[in-house]
Amino acid sequence: MLHKVLTTFMAGTMLFLGGNAMAENVLTLKQKSIAEAAAYSARGNQDGLKQALAKGLDNGVSMNEFKELLVQAYAYCGFPRSLNALNTLMQLEEERGNKDNAGALPSAKPEGNSLDYGTENQTKLVGGPVTGKLFEFAPAIDEYLKAHLFGDIFARDNLDWQTRELATIAMLASREGVESQLNSHITIGKHNGLTDEQVAAILEIAGETGAKGVLFGFGTENTEYAKYFIGKSYLQPLSSEGVQAANVTFEPKCRNNWHIHHKGGQILMVVSGRGWYQEWGKPAQQLKAGDVVHIPAEVKHWHGAAKDSWFTHIALAVPAEGATSEWLEPVTDEEYNKLK
Repeated sequence: MLHKVLTTFMAGTMLFLGGNAMAENVLTLKQKSIAEAAAYSARGNQDGLKQALAKGLDNGVSMNEFKELLVQAYAYCGFPRSLNALNTLMQLEEERGNKDNAGALPSAKPEGNSLDYGTENQTKLVGGPVTGKLFEFAPAIDEYLKAHLFGDIFARDNLDWQTRELATIAMLASREGVESQLNSHITIGKHNGLTDEQVAAILEIAGETGAKGVLFGFGTENTEYAKYFIGKSYLQPLSSEGVQAANVTFEPKCRNNWHIHHKGGQILMVVSGRGWYQEWGKPAQQLKAGDVVHIPAEVKHWHGAAKDSWFTHIALAVPAEGATSEWLEPVTDEEYNKLK
């Protein structure tokens, strides 16, 4: 999903470095933990969320700050995701013996009309009045946004607006079909002090939380075949009996070399993210979750992730006596960078 947002955005800034390298360089540990927790809450991945919350509490995020973020999640991800995330936080608090820093509670809500106060907050947050045909078409949604989201939630001052936007970007980057809203919040986040590099790091974290939440597991770094890949990949073997199968995850920009499967072909079943498959002499084929690629024996080809997305597929080896793989030259940056 992120490719629609990031193709333009990332062109003028740093690209993903893999393994949260960018995040570690431009986000504090506290900010990184908040982005991870926000992304996992948006995905509904409670196991990942619990780990991110625990790490965040160790990195200085207070219990009340996490409560604020997970309540805010309902505005962008719905009540079910928010309620489940809050329940995970509550269970974690009990498991840790209620010993974590509670943090500050918000000040009393300003007096006056929530709609008026929310409109003022929204204007400051965005950098100007928010109008549009959609709000004229459905005035109720404009009122709810101003009075409730910005007049109630964003009025709670125990979390600053930059942090709220950091979390919002991570949440929206973890959802499908919200590219317009994600673009808007990237702009708002930058208006509130986030840098291009920080935004890129938040998007990296959101992408990685999706990769680590894949159905068959993230696996371990694919060091045995690293010499045949550009960038890092991760391998989770699934079966070695009858049909050999493995779950393979590519970090953004990672791809394998051109190669040929002799005698027995291969089947790729895409699990998550966005990637590419290309046969020699043919245009590259874009891949997304649910796509299946049948690779005949003796066909020279490569596959890997898009520039701006983690990518996971299951690789099935078509059984054949004496089957081997021949690894060839890398896919050059010149070839790869032509792909959008």
